[in-house]
Amino acid sequence: MKNFWKKVSTVSTISSMILLTAVPSITSAASPQQVTVQQGENPQVLQNASVFGDLPGNTVVTVDIVMKITNKNQLANYINDTTTPGNKNYRNYLSVDQFKNSFGANPESINKATAYLQSFGITTSVYPNNLIITATGTADQFNKAFSVKLKKENYNGKSFHGTSERPSVPANFGNDILCVLGLTNYSNFTSHAVKQPVSLNENGNTPTGPLSLMPSDLIKQYNVQPLYDKGADGSGQTIGIVTLADLNLEDAYQFWDKSGIAYKKNRITKTNVDGGSGWDGYDETTLDVEQSGALAPQADINVYVGPNSDTGFTDAFAKAINDNKAQQISVSWGESEPAINFFIQQQQETPMYAEVFNQLFMQAAAQGISMFAAAGDEGAYDAAREFGLTSGIANAASLSVDNPADSPYITAAGGTTLPFHFHSSTYNVDVNNDHERAWGWDYLYKYFDARGLNDPTGWGDRYLVGGGGGFSQFFKTPSYQLGVPGVNSYIAVKQWTPNADQSSLTRDSSPTIVSGAGTGRNMPDLSMNADPYTGYKVWFSDPADPGSNSGYAVYGGTSFVSPQLCGLSALINSANQTQAGFWNSQIYRYAIQKDSPFHPLNTVGATNDNGFYSGTPGTVYNQATGLGTPDVAALASKFK
Repeated sequence: MKNFWKKVSTVSTISSMILLTAVPSITSAASPQQVTVQQGENPQVLQNASVFGDLPGNTVVTVDIVMKITNKNQLANYINDTTTPGNKNYRNYLSVDQFKNSFGANPESINKATAYLQSFGITTSVYPNNLIITATGTADQFNKAFSVKLKKENYNGKSFHGTSERPSVPANFGNDILCVLGLTNYSNFTSHAVKQPVSLNENGNTPTGPLSLMPSDLIKQYNVQPLYDKGADGSGQTIGIVTLADLNLEDAYQFWDKSGIAYKKNRITKTNVDGGSGWDGYDETTLDVEQSGALAPQADINVYVGPNSDTGFTDAFAKAINDNKAQQISVSWGESEPAINFFIQQQQETPMYAEVFNQLFMQAAAQGISMFAAAGDEGAYDAAREFGLTSGIANAASLSVDNPADSPYITAAGGTTLPFHFHSSTYNVDVNNDHERAWGWDYLYKYFDARGLNDPTGWGDRYLVGGGGGFSQFFKTPSYQLGVPGVNSYIAVKQWTPNADQSSLTRDSSPTIVSGAGTGRNMPDLSMNADPYTGYKVWFSDPADPGSNSGYAVYGGTSFVSPQLCGLSALINSANQTQAGFWNSQIYRYAIQKDSPFHPLNTVGATNDNGFYSGTPGTVYNQATGLGTPDVAALASKFK
C-alpha cells in the first residue's frame, strides 16, 4: 500500500475530528449573487512558510472545479440493479454519455461556469461526465475570477503557491460546485511500498515457507489454475492502473519474460495525465503493472500517471473512468481518514475531498468498471506512520482506515501472511505461523524486542504494521454489508492503550481479548497475501534508465493485492465472456451462501489479527481480513 497524502509536519494540536458529512460544501453567500466555495487553503502551512510575496501574475495555474453529482440516490439504485440477477438492468451498464445525461451536473451550470472563467481569459475543458472542469490560466486571471490573492511560498524545503482566502463565484453555478482543487498546491506526497524492516536471515538460520513469491505461487495458493485450464488468459480485457509515479515499461516485460509468461506484445499504454509525474514511487507503479499483467497475460494494460497532487490524483481517475476502456481499475495510493480530517480542520484540505473520489467511483460502477484499492499497511492504526506517535496531533494513534479504499464503491484489498517458520539461534526466538492469517506484525514482537527494536519512536514503522481494516468515519455502512454476520461487531486483540486525545500509544504489558461494536463502512472487503516476509519479487531497473542496475527486490503490502485482484478480474471476465461490474454488492451476497467462494479467517487471538481486529467464530466477515481469502475458480463460477 502506498500512502500519498503525507502533508504532516510540525503543527499545532487539534482537539477533535470533523466528519465530512458535518461540513457544508457551500458557505453562506457573500452577496445575493456570490457564494464562497470549499477548497484547501493551507493556513497552517502559510503561517509557518517563508512568504516571497505575490505569485507572479503570469504564473500558469491549473485548477479543478468539481461539480456535484445529480440524482445520487437514483444512481445508487441503478448500480445495485446492475448487480442483481433477474433485474432488467442486470449488467446493463451505462455509457459515459448516458451517465452524463442522467447523473452529471446540469449542462446549464457547466456552460455558465466555463463562460464565467473564459471571460477572464481562463481556458477550460470539461470531462465527458460533466463532473469536472479543468481550468488553466494565469495567477492574475484566477485572482480576479475567484476574488483571491495567490501567494508565493516556501515551506519545509518545498516551493508552492496558495491562498488563505475562500474563492467566490456567481451563485447561478456556484451552488452546483462540490469543491475547487488546485488553488493551493502544497504537497509532500510519498510512496510507501513495504519492505522487510529487518532481515530474518542470520548465522545460517533462514525462514522456511513460501517466501520471495512469483505469480505462480499466487495461482496455486488461491486456486486460479482451473481458469487457465479452461483457456482463460485475459483476452479482450483491459486493466487500468491509476498511479502517481512513472515507470520503465521494459521492467514489466522483463519480469514476465523471466517468469515464463506468454503475454500479449506491446500491451502497455502509458497516459500522462496533466503532464504526468516523476519517479518518486516508481516501484509502486512497476509492481502494479507486473503483478496485474502476470495474472491476465493477454489483457491490455492502460497506465494513467498523474502528478502527485489533489488535481493530479483526481484527473488520473477521471481520465481512466471517462476513457471507459478498462473493465477493471486498480489504485494503490491512499491517505488515512484522520489525516484528511486533520487537514480539513487546518483548512488545508476541502471537506468534500473523499466525496470527489466517491462520485467518480459511482460513475465507474454504473459503467460496469470493477474498482480495487489497497486497504493500507498500518493495520488497524492507519495514521500511525503518517503522523508518527510523537506529533501531539489528536487521533494520530486512533483506530482508523484508509481513503480512497473507504469508498463504498471500491473493493478494499486487505492483507494476510502465509505460513512460515523461523528460528533465531542468536536470540533464541521462534517465529511460527502455521496457517494463513491476518497480516499483523505482532507475531514478530518477541523477535523485535529481542533485537532491541522496541524503541517507542520506531513503533509506527515496525510494530503497527499490517493489513488495513476497521470502520470508516466518512461513509456509513453500505446496504450490501448490512446483515452479513460479523459486520459492525468485532473481537480484537488489545495490545496498545491510547492517551487521552489518542495522539500516542503505550504498549500494554500483555495482550487481552476484547469485543465491541462499530459503525460505518467496514473494511477490508477481502484479502490475499501481503506480508513482506512472505512477499513477492519485483523486477526493477534504475529510474528513467531501463536495464540499468536491474534485478529483483522482494516487497509486500496491500499494494500487491489490489493490482492482483484487478488482474484476476480480467481473467474472470475473459473466462466467463462477460463483465462482472461492481464487485462488492455481489461478493457479500456470495459470502453468505452455503457454497461461498471465500475462506473466512476466523481464528480468535494474536495468531490472526491485524494489530487489533481478529476473527470471530461462526461469522463470514471480520475487520482484519474482510470476507477472507478467495477461491478464485469458485468466485469465477459465481460471477457467470
